[in-house]
Amino acid sequence: MNRYPLWKYIIIAVTLLLGVLYTLPNFFGESPAVQISSAKATVKVDSSLMNQVEQALKKDGIQYDGIVYETIGTQGTVRVRFPNTDIQFKAKGILEKDLNTDPEDPTYLVAFNLLPNTPGWLQSLNAAPMYLGLDLRGGVHFLMQVDTKAVMNKRVLGLQASARSILRDKNIRHAGISRSGDNVEILFRDADTRNKARTVLTNELRELVLTDAGSGEDLKLVGALNPTALKQTVEDAVQQNITTLSKRVNELGVTEPLIQRQGADRIVVQMPGVQDVSRAKDIIGKTATLEVRLVDETVTRGTEETAAIPFGSELFKVGKNAPVVLYKDPIITGEYISSASASFDQNHQPSVSIDLNGDGGRRMREATRSRVGKAMAIVLFEKNKGEVLTVATIRDELGARFQITGMGSAEAASDLALLLRAGSLAAPMEIIEERTIGPQLGAENITKGFDATLYGFIAIAIFMIVYYRAFGFFSVFALAVNLMLLIALLSLLQATLALPGIAAIALTLGMAIDANVLINERIREELRAGHSPQTAISMGFERAWATILDSNVTTMIAGLALLIFGSGAVRGFAVVHCLGILTSIFSAVFVSRGVVNLWYGRKKKLTTVSIGQVWKPAD
Repeated sequence: MNRYPLWKYIIIAVTLLLGVLYTLPNFFGESPAVQISSAKATVKVDSSLMNQVEQALKKDGIQYDGIVYETIGTQGTVRVRFPNTDIQFKAKGILEKDLNTDPEDPTYLVAFNLLPNTPGWLQSLNAAPMYLGLDLRGGVHFLMQVDTKAVMNKRVLGLQASARSILRDKNIRHAGISRSGDNVEILFRDADTRNKARTVLTNELRELVLTDAGSGEDLKLVGALNPTALKQTVEDAVQQNITTLSKRVNELGVTEPLIQRQGADRIVVQMPGVQDVSRAKDIIGKTATLEVRLVDETVTRGTEETAAIPFGSELFKVGKNAPVVLYKDPIITGEYISSASASFDQNHQPSVSIDLNGDGGRRMREATRSRVGKAMAIVLFEKNKGEVLTVATIRDELGARFQITGMGSAEAASDLALLLRAGSLAAPMEIIEERTIGPQLGAENITKGFDATLYGFIAIAIFMIVYYRAFGFFSVFALAVNLMLLIALLSLLQATLALPGIAAIALTLGMAIDANVLINERIREELRAGHSPQTAISMGFERAWATILDSNVTTMIAGLALLIFGSGAVRGFAVVHCLGILTSIFSAVFVSRGVVNLWYGRKKKLTTVSIGQVWKPAD
């Protein structure tokens, strides 16, 4: 009656084994480390950097416990582990000095980090500790305000240029295009021309609301963004900034950063484990823009560094410091690039395919139409310093879609495509709130949360064992399994644990033991009704199941609502809460029944069970 088939015990055993394996990494702790990553989009970190780092450390007699090369997304990084924080601080200064010849323009970023001490055999199983949130690990918190005025200024300037290009393409004469606030004003000499322009612009620039103004020979078309386009412009700018920030924080080696929108024009950035606030500010606030420029061929090749640079041009370096003179006025900037991908040209050589938006295509056609055979360059600007990525010869008139050939290798084509896709911040941002949480406070929060969970578990265990005897012990074992499985799931899913998550774990303990209380009391009821112990155990588990399922389903609905509609700390609580419900159902019913069956099910003549005092009604 109370016996499990072998396959059920195998499932329990495998589950317990996996639970132990994926819980273990959380007990090994972390070691201080430094992370070396690229400070420039044009510099790629590969495994060869490990040798440079090792030589620099050995030269100064710095002891380290290990060095590894790994990739974060598409970016390579080198991480070095140290015995203590004193050596970590010393090593950071030495590596910054040895790897960067120019401190004002560093090639590599050297940032503090923490690496888990998980053994290699566990890492091979993808077993890793849980991510800890800002309140547990320490780190920095920024609240950033997006400059919506700059967004609108950029948008209006773009519309102004687009209107000018459209009217020129349609041979519609105007008396000038100017800007008035957030509006674009176009002057005309006669009403017929104005009407014709209104028709064309309405079809081409649907986001503009055009109204007539002026009189006599001073006629105007006043264009203003419609409310939908106005709102969408700000939305897109904030979203682009969030996307760009998400890419940048990887340079700091941040695990599970929080980057989310707050209100209409604010962004919250939380970076657990980061203590270098100045470096964090530098990374998230840096700008990187792309420009396509023409090569000034009035300067003879080979004399660029000695010849006088013409007015309107400037000198750049390309490749291994090869000089090239470019016109200052760009053909297009990165904002006109809609997509870029690595591909192959007609000769099956690596190339980069670039798609421009409508305005970008128009500008490119106008610039290259009369310059076939000339050279153009793609320049990346970081911190107001430009670096030429590539110089290509214009083979034909270019439009909204073209290829850059002569890349040399598929890897170089892929890298250039990545740079072209990685845009800059859509709008400037200002840090309006800044908080730093030290690791000591995080460690204190962890200690308090651990103590609260531990003491709560001990109190529950004492009560259950005293009140329900052997069945109380079975319940405590199931509760311990539930806690272990919950931690294992959080580690396996790499969920971020914060203080609300610890509160959810404590709540899960109370909910999980409630299921065992229902089972034990149901068994007692069956014993009071005069059933045999074996029958009482079987009926107790079966009849308590419906109640346990109903209570957990209703609680799960509330947890899912918090998960779907909540954010931040509320969402973190909901994740742990929902996972805890699933593990509690498994442990309280399946595991608990398995242990009871293993202990009592093998006894054919069972006369009594250890479940505490069974109060029978008086005759």
